[in-house]
Amino acid sequence: MFEPLAPGTTLWSRYHILELVARGGQGSIYKAEDVRLAGRLCAIKEVVADLSASKEYQEQLQEQFHQEASVLARLDHPNLPKVSDFFFYNGRDYLVMDFIPGRDLREIIEEHRAEQTFITEKKVLEWANQILDALIYLHSQVPPILHRDIKPANIKLTPSGPLKLVDFGLVKVMAPDDNRTVTVLQGKGTVQYTPMEQYGGDTGHTDARSDVYSLGATLFHLLTLSPPLEAKERFLYPQKQQSLRAVNPAVTLQTEEVILHALKMHPNDRPKDAQTFKKELLGRQTIFEGSVVTSLWSRELQTAITQNKTLLAVVGVLLALSIIITAFAPALPPGP
Repeated sequence: MFEPLAPGTTLWSRYHILELVARGGQGSIYKAEDVRLAGRLCAIKEVVADLSASKEYQEQLQEQFHQEASVLARLDHPNLPKVSDFFFYNGRDYLVMDFIPGRDLREIIEEHRAEQTFITEKKVLEWANQILDALIYLHSQVPPILHRDIKPANIKLTPSGPLKLVDFGLVKVMAPDDNRTVTVLQGKGTVQYTPMEQYGGDTGHTDARSDVYSLGATLFHLLTLSPPLEAKERFLYPQKQQSLRAVNPAVTLQTEEVILHALKMHPNDRPKDAQTFKKELLGRQTIFEGSVVTSLWSRELQTAITQNKTLLAVVGVLLALSIIITAFAPALPPGP
């Protein structure tokens, strides 16, 4: 097992390691300070080579890492951290990104579970709008870029408000001459958010619909405070049904249907891309500065009408009677 870097270590004569943030089987993530730019904090992703692999294979992985890192360094989107540097040092590859302060959505879910309160649909859809914008941007790159590890823990709510989709740990640049999605920043994602086609690791074919599935699973978790059934379990036991509204009745029927559409087992049965998912989820209403208030107001009005048909009918009858009485009042004989 490799040893993580100790706090106080300086990488590349520039990045001073402050603390270990996370550690996995193939690397770690550190919080560091850029000593050339005083006060700038960085998140550094470390990828450790597989020492049991051949030297040729390790060199191929290192070359692919640098190719993918150079693509990530060109990205510029308000809901993505900026990749600023990458390098090879002491037998390990490093990817340097902006350090994103704030809480991740997993922490917010746990807070609501402890308080036994649901996150409002309005808030979840506002967050979904931002993440979908980031995915549309990633998938529209040439070649397209897949995140492949969308989950609440990888979405941070910054102190200033915007969400950031972080941790490019499983990111994949889709090679145009290869229908597989192989990544050197390896891993298989977290099972509750991972579609069946991604279970094959390097042998499975993933595309934009895989990220759609993972975001659908994330939205399911946010609205119900519990993750959906993992894909493998649903495949083995197809009789098991999922429902958001059975857990959280405040979720509108339209939102439930769209999220369950994104969670379909076969990629062909899901929204074909993030743009389509966004249209289904948020509608075609005008969106102002990341807000979905217009769309939500329309949807909440429809829901209120559906749930209160009897009351509205009674109100309508009373209103009609009041109009009739008012119209004929002058013709009535005066009272005693």
